Amino acid sequence: VQLQASGGGSVQAGDSLRLSCVASGDTFSRSLMAWFRQAPGKERECVAAIQWSGATTYYSDSAKGRFTIFRDNGAGIVWLKMDNLLPEDTAVYYCAAVEIRAPVGVGPKYKTAQDYDDWGQGTQVTVSS
Repeated sequence: VQLQASGGGSVQAGDSLRLSCVASGDTFSRSLMAWFRQAPGKERECVAAIQWSGATTYYSDSAKGRFTIFRDNGAGIVWLKMDNLLPEDTAVYYCAAVEIRAPVGVGPKYKTAQDYDDWGQGTQVTVSS
């Protein structure tokens, strides 16, 4: 699946953003989707992931309570709604996909970059204090 991420920008602390990832190809509805971010000098980290059906989700500790991941399989889009943004959320955000009908949330699986096959190009999010 090919992925196109958008929606980043420069905001103030406390603001909200909604990132979008549009997928092309016929595997989106069978794919586990995730949002990663990478700040300068840091490893790429998974902030949220969602099962192909939307039945299970995962959030990193830093994202829990502030970020929401959701998807529309008919439209081929996955979103990341980010509320109450903090300066430490500043990073390039990437969407990623792996074609598998598996749940996410329990255990370490599907929470690292190596678990994903397809990547979008990244969208910059900058949060100033």
